[in-house]
Amino acid sequence: MKTALLLIDIQNDYFTGGANPLVGIESAGKNAATVLNLFREKKLPVFHIQHISIKKGATFFLPDTKGVEIHDCVKPIPAEEIIQKKFPNGFRRTSLLDRLKEKEIEKVVICGAMSHMCIDATTRTAFDLGFSCSVIEDACATKDLVFGNKTIPAEHVHGAFMAALGSVYAQISTCEDFIKNFECC
Repeated sequence: MKTALLLIDIQNDYFTGGANPLVGIESAGKNAATVLNLFREKKLPVFHIQHISIKKGATFFLPDTKGVEIHDCVKPIPAEEIIQKKFPNGFRRTSLLDRLKEKEIEKVVICGAMSHMCIDATTRTAFDLGFSCSVIEDACATKDLVFGNKTIPAEHVHGAFMAALGSVYAQISTCEDFIKNFECC
């Protein structure tokens, strides 16, 4: 099965010192880099999905800032494509679907941020478009959320979204298990 890696929003603003740091992003970035290195070794397609915020009042991923840049842990090399998006869903108004079709991709492996937003939206859409999906759960990160007057810890947000995606939309695995059991094309 032809497989591609999608690295979603692994950008400076989500890391320590950025405008919107996430819980566990350093570890998630390290695991995403491990998966990226495997894809590079196997010479498999890699797509970096980069969010550019244009919404009025946006506070992170602003154009022409250091924060919008893809983080050094997964810095693209010339052979890897960068798909820019303006919505949580990596397919919405981007060339991602066309590029995956051109490369005859059947399966996507997904890493990045945020678990509850762009990872969720992109994974569900990929599934609906007919792709087999794998999400590397420890190569994804999120943040605490507030619902009503309760703060939901990032760990619980992440777990709930991984459980939901794993029920229908994707195979969920750790970086270690994914690398150990990797089979492609």
